[in-house]
Formats: sequence, C-alpha cells, structure tokens
Amino acid sequence: MNEKYSQNKILVGAFVAILATLIWSGNFIIARGAKNNIPPVTLAFYRWLSATLILLPFTWQLFLKEIQIIKKQFLFFLLAAVTGVSMFNTFVYIAGHYTEAINMALLGTTTSPIISVILARIFLKERVPVSRVIGMLICIAGILLLLSKGNMETLLSFSFTKGDWWMLAAAFTFAIYNVCAKKKPATMSSRNFLFTVFLIGTIILLPFYLYELKIDGGFEMNMSNFGAILYLGLGASVICFLLWNISIANLGAGRASLFGNLIPVFSSIEAVIFLHEKITAIYLYSFILVVVGLIIANIQKRSLLN
Repeated sequence: MNEKYSQNKILVGAFVAILATLIWSGNFIIARGAKNNIPPVTLAFYRWLSATLILLPFTWQLFLKEIQIIKKQFLFFLLAAVTGVSMFNTFVYIAGHYTEAINMALLGTTTSPIISVILARIFLKERVPVSRVIGMLICIAGILLLLSKGNMETLLSFSFTKGDWWMLAAAFTFAIYNVCAKKKPATMSSRNFLFTVFLIGTIILLPFYLYELKIDGGFEMNMSNFGAILYLGLGASVICFLLWNISIANLGAGRASLFGNLIPVFSSIEAVIFLHEKITAIYLYSFILVVVGLIIANIQKRSLLN
C-alpha cells in the first residue's frame, strides 16, 4: 500500500510539474513580447498585484486564521517572497529587454535545477541518488544542444550578455524559493502560503514600481497589455505556483526542479507560434534528451511495474 501510494505521489507530482512548466513557459514569451509596452518592474508589480487580488476572496479568512504562523516565522515568508516573487520574475522581465525569449528560458532552466539540487542537499538534507545525477546531466545535455544548435563552435564561442546575467540571477533566486517552498509550515494551507508570499512580495515591489513610474511613466491599458497581465497573474502565478508547490510536496525540491528543463522546449514551440521564430530538428532532439533525463531522474529503486 505504501509503495503504491508513493508511486501515485510521483505520478501526480510529475503531471502537475509538467502542466506548470507548460503554462510557465509563456512567461518568457510575454517578457520578451511586452518589452516595448510595459516597463519590467511595472509588469512584475501588476502581475503579483493581480495574483494577490485573485486569491484574496478565497484566502482572506485563512490568512486571518493563520496569522500567528506568519508572525512567528515572518523571516521565512519574507525570504520566500523576496526570492520567488519580488526578485525572480522582475529579473526575468529586465532580462527580456536585453536577450531573446528562448535564450532566457535556456539559461534559467539550465542553472536553476542544479542550484536547487545543491541547496536541497545542503539545507534540506535531500538524498541525491545516482539516477537523479545522471538524469540531470542528460537534461543539461539537451539544453546545451538547444543552446548550441548542434554546433560546438557556437557553444564554445557563447558569451554572456547583460540579459544573460540577469537570467542567471533570476535562476538563483528561484532555486532559493524552491527550498523555501519545501519548508512551508506543515500546519499552513498551500493557498494561504501563496497568498502570504504574493502579498509580501507585492508590497516589497511597490516602492520600486513607484520609482519606475516616475522615471519611465506608465503603460497603455489596452487588451493586449491587459491580457498579458491577466495571463501572468492568474495562469503563471496563481495556477502555476499552486501546481508547483504540489509537485515539490510530492517529489521534493531537487527532483521537482528538474522538470523546469521542459520550459525552454515549450518556450521554443510558443516562440514559433507567437514570435514567428523558426524551429529545427535540434529542438526535437533536445526535447527527447530532456524527457529521457526526466524519466531517469525520477526512477525509483523498484520498478513502477512491480
């Protein structure tokens, strides 16, 4: 019974992680597509403000009920909010002004899983079995194949741009959030955890938004910009973070983070559809490597067929 329950947890965790990465991949497309329409901090602020307001009617009573937990562990919630909300996506949106969407997804998803596994090992004492290391290396090989487009000279001559450095910073902050989400107080509901983190993160962003508003001005509230903010606030924030936290609870922070390697694959497909970029066989080979790496990384000691 326990083995079957464990298997079901892995399957559920894998499914919701894949669904989250599919929705999340649109974040990079919007970050790049909206660079001329909405300033980066402004985009981040309205994303999290809308996400907080969406959750408010469903979570306010829980928030008041569990307020003592928040007060007791405020520094923990502050760290989760700063890394997962205030910094991560703001850095992504800043990167969108300097580098392409696929490049953003590639750098973020190549480095964040490695950092997450290391941090989970150090701070959460999570085991790192050989299968997970092998799977992670195969995933990275798939991402590097996509990055190099099959040309080793391209990979060797690759140099980091200003946008790439912002994406590396974003990857590091999200890896920290992964560890924080795993340490969520057991007595606190996942819904209220998200609401609390979103609320604190939005408040932290407020002065930076007001400064950017003074310097760069606002943005035109048309259907395109409104749709982008709604997608980010509802889909890439509320829905994705709920799914991601379920995945972390079922798989662990290190293993769940490996599914982030699917983001550049999904982003590539979306870039073809929405940004009219070309897709080649390299994308397909990369996708196969990433999927194989994920399967190996999630293999249990006993076969799922037993």
